[in-house]
Amino acid sequence: MPLPFVKLVAAGNAYLAVDGCAATRDWSRLARVMGDPHFGVGSDGLLVAVPSERAPIGLRIWNSDGSEAEMSGNGVRLFAKFALEAGLAEADADGLGIETKAGLRTVWPERVRGRMVGGRVAMGIPEAVRRSLSLAVGERILSVTCLSLGNPHAVHLTDAPVGAFPLAEIGPAVERHPLFPNRVNFEVVNVLARDRLRVRVFERGEGETRSSGTGSTASVVAARLLGRVGAEVTVELPGGELGVRFEGEGSPAFLEGPTAEVFRGLWPG
Repeated sequence: MPLPFVKLVAAGNAYLAVDGCAATRDWSRLARVMGDPHFGVGSDGLLVAVPSERAPIGLRIWNSDGSEAEMSGNGVRLFAKFALEAGLAEADADGLGIETKAGLRTVWPERVRGRMVGGRVAMGIPEAVRRSLSLAVGERILSVTCLSLGNPHAVHLTDAPVGAFPLAEIGPAVERHPLFPNRVNFEVVNVLARDRLRVRVFERGEGETRSSGTGSTASVVAARLLGRVGAEVTVELPGGELGVRFEGEGSPAFLEGPTAEVFRGLWPG
């Protein structure tokens, strides 16, 4: 049977969303074939709606290489748009609760004429923080701050322009560094001002992406913990801008930004 899907984008971060509540598919394989930009639809991952006993709706996320992700900040916000507009769940004054592999997340949608055009998501309290860890990558020694937002991140703050950083070369080496047995997301960051960062992201299971919600949040958390930024920060990414609020250690982080539908389709078979 053909599978209906929706392609969605958030600041350049593209996902495919499907209703898997009553379907049994090889989601890992579908994430690979549908995500292929040449033979499939093209995306950074696959968002699958599943039943939940803890929230109005559940979400599972597969990267385009077929691996399963615990969490995606942009993915959760885009999934909220998909679930609300497909009638799979409803938001109330407390937002829309979504169960992920990283735990419960709440999205507060921003609507215009009944359509969700943006949203804010509670990203949880950053965990497993290790500041200024020295990481040997080839002949380079990178100072990184490591933390978890339900998925792992290593953030490198640098004064050199991030646009010139050899991310295609260094990203895979950091992602699969022996220090990270489950692999890691890697962010390179310029602090432009107390309220603005410029970031590039190499995502675990994806490679470099035009945007990342958890990567943006991790970058702000790292910069905040190192005393480089304030609590409200705009993050510049190749695909657009996202906003992050993080008061400080022990506090939850919040991510907000745009959500848009690109098109709908039917995947054969």
